[in-house]
Amino acid sequence: MALPPRRRLAFLPEVLQRMPHLPAFWPEHEPVMEQAEILALPAGLAPPRGAPAELLRYSVGPLRAPAFGGRLAPVALLMADGLPACLDSAPLAPPPPAAAELAGRARAAAAYLAESRIGGEPGLPDPGAAAMRLAQRGWVVVLDPCDPARLAAGRAALAQAAAMRAGPLLLARDPAAPAHGRMVLAPPMGARLLDARLSPWTLLDLAADLHGATAEMALLAAAAGVPVAGRVLDPVPRMAALIRASRCADPFLARPWRFEQALEQLANWNRAQAENRPVVACLGMSWWKRERVAALFAHAGGAPAFTHGGASALRRARAERARSGQAAIAAWARAVPPGFRAECEAAGVALLTVEDGFVRSRGLGARFLPGASYAVDRRGIYYDPATPSALEELLATASFPPELLARAAALRQAIVGRGVTKYNLGGETPAIQAPAGRQRLLVPGQVEDDASVRLGGGAIQGNLALLRAVRAAHPDAFIIYKPHPDLEAGFRKGHVAAEALAAVADQVVSRAPLTGLLGQVDALHTLTSLSGFEALLRGVPVVTWGQPFYAGWGLTEDRNPPPRRGRRLELDALVAATLILFPRQVDPVTELPCPPEVILERLDDPGAWKVSRLSLYRGLEGALRSGLARLWRRQ
Repeated sequence: MALPPRRRLAFLPEVLQRMPHLPAFWPEHEPVMEQAEILALPAGLAPPRGAPAELLRYSVGPLRAPAFGGRLAPVALLMADGLPACLDSAPLAPPPPAAAELAGRARAAAAYLAESRIGGEPGLPDPGAAAMRLAQRGWVVVLDPCDPARLAAGRAALAQAAAMRAGPLLLARDPAAPAHGRMVLAPPMGARLLDARLSPWTLLDLAADLHGATAEMALLAAAAGVPVAGRVLDPVPRMAALIRASRCADPFLARPWRFEQALEQLANWNRAQAENRPVVACLGMSWWKRERVAALFAHAGGAPAFTHGGASALRRARAERARSGQAAIAAWARAVPPGFRAECEAAGVALLTVEDGFVRSRGLGARFLPGASYAVDRRGIYYDPATPSALEELLATASFPPELLARAAALRQAIVGRGVTKYNLGGETPAIQAPAGRQRLLVPGQVEDDASVRLGGGAIQGNLALLRAVRAAHPDAFIIYKPHPDLEAGFRKGHVAAEALAAVADQVVSRAPLTGLLGQVDALHTLTSLSGFEALLRGVPVVTWGQPFYAGWGLTEDRNPPPRRGRRLELDALVAATLILFPRQVDPVTELPCPPEVILERLDDPGAWKVSRLSLYRGLEGALRSGLARLWRRQ
């Protein structure tokens, strides 16, 4: 049966500029710029002159996306004709028996909303009842509309709450009230006043009963099981109506989503807001990283400041802690001043160390190309085995349910299938010239002054020392040495002279992609290189001579076992912790927090990676350095 022809749908240019993925909410229509049959128009907005007669009205609805430094992208839109049905606070009939699947989805969605604390006005502080030192579910909460036009309704709600006398009164700002609006209700004698913009969920934590609720707030109260004006509302019919009236779309890859996918993304953004809000200062960030790092730590209130020293960062953090009760500083790991963590602890300030993540970008950081994945650690840093890190704690204690392992397996297969590595550099893959019968061992070079080598290399602190150790352990093996890309680019320390290499390596493969080599070798030997992790993803045996983060979990042969570890993990548990649970990603296109799968998609698009204006200069510098090094080696 032939599908009906797609109708032509237009959008307001200024709206489409802010939300490029908007057409994905209506995949059945063909997006056009002119000669449209239908115009998609935000609810309440008058159509422009010459607009099509047929209008498609929509609203952001109760599932609003939070802003990150002024950037936001909706994941759910509510069709205008669904507004009365799904947000009406009057009793709704339950779904008919034929809609049992929808009712199940609605029940699960209501529970997910309450568990993830999403819905309603986004991006507001959500300290919870305990942090506010107020009794949970111990108050009759009355919402002040902060709007003189709604004063009569607010007074009626306050009078109703006082008449019911179900507990002590708490008069609080409506979370959806204008940010600069003043409270308009006078608190009765003995009532507690809460004049602060707080998340709907903190107020629901406090409420034994809720009065003055808008339809949207009543929906959230139903999901949380909080009575509204003394009546417990059934969340299922409301959530079922919301599902029916909503359209959802992927804000990163512009494709339709299921309602549940939109909820999951909102929950992820909600967690990012909570993680980012305390960060008030960034320390030790190179200037060319700052735009991306600002996006990494942005939240609805803006982005942190960049400071030039620890004292300035601590001053800002102390002021924020005095104001809100919590504060954090994000510092590039290698730039943390000696003793600074102890200073932060003494001040009650969290110190987050930051480093590049494990699937970084389409190029070298040495060429001023900002990354998209970051390791952010509250305890230490993943490459220093002397102290525990957040990643080590995850690997040692986290549970890995089947659905997470399945996602990790799919991610691993996508990485292997696409040939993804940390830097994703191109180049020809040479053939390994090993004679038949000899074991082929790949030894990737590292930057010798890199912190992971200094801190995790142990007794072996250089590329030549590692090659000699591998040769001594395997005198008959065919050893292949691959110099680090930054060394080949001429930027970092770790070059091994040709004469020394000839004594320990049988073949040197320069400017070769790692993925092409791994399929030709029997094992990989490394100090702490991420190439060991990338080899594990591809089923290549790995021998560690240092103490990298992936050693000590039963997946590698460890010549110098790390301390504190010993839990045996399956490979996909390692992948789940390292690539899903631990790192933070920023989409290089939207500059919004995103899941790791989005970064894989972006790697297929060279245009997604913005190159610094000084990248050309850095490339010329590297070419000059590399050329001089080759000339010196020939002499």
